[in-house]
Amino acid sequence: MAAAAAAARLPRTEARVLSGHEGAVLAVRFNRDGNYCLSCGKDRIIRLWNPHTGALVKPYKSHGREVRDVNSSSDNAKLVSCGGDRQVFYWDVASARVIRKFRGHNSEVNSVKFNEFNTVVVSAGYDRTVRAFDCRSQSSDPIQTIDTFQDSVMSVNLTNTEIIAGSVDGTIRTFDIRMGRETVDNLGHPVNCISLSNDRNCLLANCLDSTVRLLDKSTGELLQEYKGHICKSFKMDCCLTNDDAFVVGGSEDGYIFFWELVDAPVVSSFRAHSSVVTSVSYHPTRACMLTSSVDGTIRVWT
Repeated sequence: MAAAAAAARLPRTEARVLSGHEGAVLAVRFNRDGNYCLSCGKDRIIRLWNPHTGALVKPYKSHGREVRDVNSSSDNAKLVSCGGDRQVFYWDVASARVIRKFRGHNSEVNSVKFNEFNTVVVSAGYDRTVRAFDCRSQSSDPIQTIDTFQDSVMSVNLTNTEIIAGSVDGTIRTFDIRMGRETVDNLGHPVNCISLSNDRNCLLANCLDSTVRLLDKSTGELLQEYKGHICKSFKMDCCLTNDDAFVVGGSEDGYIFFWELVDAPVVSSFRAHSSVVTSVSYHPTRACMLTSSVDGTIRVWT
């Protein structure tokens, strides 16, 4: 009964629609405290919103190609973005000015993250590499390049000591920065998104066989699989709710799915968009969720 009561509190009511992007929205992300969000897409513009009022705070324009991912620093002072330009853009939030363009990738860049201290940016690309850049240096070149992948790297995540990345080659590779050691978990299916649980003990992987997989981060053991959605050809996010009780994922038919973490039943699903759901982002403390889609909209759910 407790699980049913918790599932009943999951967001599924559309609170508002954030409109303004032309063409597909490829990512939407809450900032660290959940007061603002960032979006990006095919129109080459990054937008900073207040999703709770629907207000557009500021656009960020400098990319010459589509923007595939965007993230804010934990202090909300900087942004980092990537996409078709093959460079990683490092921005000042207040002035909307590009501080530096990090180079090194020789194809499109799919995913980008700050480390916890906002000193290092890590990116993943179609060129089968993960690259790390020093935000404090004046250099635009990577301080580290990881090139052990056999195919495009679609998603990257960071802990204090590790870089974790998922690839179309079917692997999730974890690099221990202090030890210089790599561990490989082979899922056997192309990985297009990975995300960490809030307690940092588990790893969620969205695979192109329409299955989300939950792994023990330290051992690589497959703990659970979640099915029901369609994920065959698009890069789509997956994440956990802020209490790590439910898995959230989008679907190519416009639906959102919630699965119970432990036993994996679908506890809620609903049509959120008229086309592919590209991105989901869950509020850090509240029952609130953002979704974005190829249909050009961002939706706020409560």
